[in-house]
Parts: sequence; C-alpha cells; structure tokens
Amino acid sequence: MDYMFLDAVPWKYSQALYHASAHLGREGLFILRPATPYVCIGFHQDAQKEIDLEFAQQNDIPVFRREVGGGAVYLDGQQLFFQFLLRQDNPIVPASVADFYRKFLQPVIATFRDFGVPAEYKPVNDIIASGRKISGTGAAQIEDTWVLVGNFIQDFNYEMMSKVLRLPDEKFRDKVHKTMYENLTTMLRETGNIPTNSALAERLVANCEPLMGPFVEKQLDDTLKQKADELMLEMHTPAWLLANDNRRLDTTRVKIAEGIFVFEKVHKAPGGLMRLSAVSNEGKLEDVHISGDFFFFPAGKLMELEQAFTALPITTDDVIRTVIQFYDANKVESPGITAEDFAALIAG
Repeated sequence: MDYMFLDAVPWKYSQALYHASAHLGREGLFILRPATPYVCIGFHQDAQKEIDLEFAQQNDIPVFRREVGGGAVYLDGQQLFFQFLLRQDNPIVPASVADFYRKFLQPVIATFRDFGVPAEYKPVNDIIASGRKISGTGAAQIEDTWVLVGNFIQDFNYEMMSKVLRLPDEKFRDKVHKTMYENLTTMLRETGNIPTNSALAERLVANCEPLMGPFVEKQLDDTLKQKADELMLEMHTPAWLLANDNRRLDTTRVKIAEGIFVFEKVHKAPGGLMRLSAVSNEGKLEDVHISGDFFFFPAGKLMELEQAFTALPITTDDVIRTVIQFYDANKVESPGITAEDFAALIAG
C-alpha cells in the first residue's frame, strides 16, 4: 500500500489530498501537517452556529467544512495528521463502522505508546491518555472509499480554539477554555517531549504494516494534486461552507399562526451533539433540519431522513418507528446515536 509522508503542506492540502484520493478510489496513507492554522468543521455542522466567522476572518483563519462528520476543531502545525484510505471492497475492512474504528485505531494507539503516551481506545472513536482525549479521529465513506482521519496532538492552542468557537459570552468562553484544558491532553503534557514528525511517521507505518501489509513511500503526483485543486475550487467556497446553514429555517419566511410555530432544540447523545430546527404544524413536523458533531453513514442519507419526518406526528413512538424503519431500509449507521436520541431531540 502507498503512503506519503509530506510533513508541512499548505493548509488546503491537509484536507484536499485525502478527499481527492477518495474520489479517485486510491488507497493509502497520508502523514502530514498544515503549514498554517485553520478551523475545520464536521460535515453535518452549521458553520454559523459553531464558529465565530467574523473573528476567524479578522484573524486570517480559514474555515473549512470537510466530508467527515464530527465537531469543529482548530488545526495547526502542532498536530500531525494521519489519513487512511481503504476501498470499501477491501477484505480487511470490517462490516460495521464501530469495528472499523476499533481495528484501525490500534496502530495509532501503539504509536502513541511507543513514545511513552499511555494511550487507550475509548469507543466509539476516541483515543485517550490519562483519562483525557489526545487524538481527534473521524471516519467517512466518500464514494467507494472509507476514510479514517486523525491526529497526533503534540501541543495545542487551547486559547485560540476557545476564541474561534461561537459562544454566548466571555464568561462561558472561559469555562470552555478551562473544560477543554482539563479534558484534552497532548504528547507534550503527557511526556514532556515532542517527537519529530519523521519519527512518528516511521513508527506509525511500522505499526500499520502487520494489519495492512507493506507500505511503499510515494511522492505527491500530478494526478492527485490536480484533483485536489479541482475539489478545493468547489469546497473552499461560502456555498460549500454554508451548505448546511442554508437548509436551516429562515424564520422571516415562516408564517406563524394558530397551531403553527418554529422550534429549535439541542440534545447531547453519546455520539455527539444534535441540533434541530423545524416547524410544528398542528402537531406535525415540517421543514426539519438536523445538524451537529455526530457521525452518520452514509452521510447523504441524513437529508433523506429529514424528509422522512415530514408530516410525522411529533410523538416519541412515531419518531422511533420512523428512524428504525429508515435505518433498516437504507443500511444506516450512526455510532452513539440511536432512534431514542432522535426522539429525545424531536419529541422529548
């Protein structure tokens, strides 16, 4: 299997290369880091809900929406990314998403341990050390390719992360900063040292080979670079970034009358934060929009599920039945998000 150790790359390529490789159907492993900082939000998130876009613009911090679920994160050169790509028909790919995480995070955990970090796997997709998260990981199915992305957090700018998030006030921001520091750790905090990027890459490849077979180091080729450039012309745009936001209700266009009202709700499930905006019309759902930092496979089916809620009575039983039927019919997986979570979000 091919791998590319690219070290520092323009921030766009730290996202565009694995997207391009997936769309080209190419398997492999990228190990790299962004040369300059940026903010990356999950596929199902609303940018304007999660990020202070004005602050980001004023500080020349790009904001990018990836095709992988999960939450918003501030990324910079103090994090070394790993990006696995495996075709769906590859026999080493497990049938379930949960098993996929468990299997392919093991070499990452082993690499952390090689450098003295007491890393452990925490289902569904966390790597922790001393009880704190030390790697942000996520998976997605892009066309016929499974992607697993994550990072070795060598050090972390907690202050900047708290500043780029959209938060109600400074007091709340201070609380977020404190909570983040208490629950997110780094290699520097755990060991007092930061290994070189080349040493991390070498150990990760060695730990992956028993699972994935021999790796052959390659250089960035013109076909991959051209595809990455093409994708960024589409993805590094306001239209792509705000695609979820633009599906949200514009309450200035919704007529509020007897029995008709707009409502928004938030529910924290084990698999992530879920947000809802919808219209209740005589006790039935309309204009449903669901966003958040969760994972949903296949990702495109979430909009179809929103449509399945149209005209549904807003009751726990109706929501649970609809979700179960939709999941069965469409072979949907959402680790840590159940039918009961949708019921709590919509009808709770």
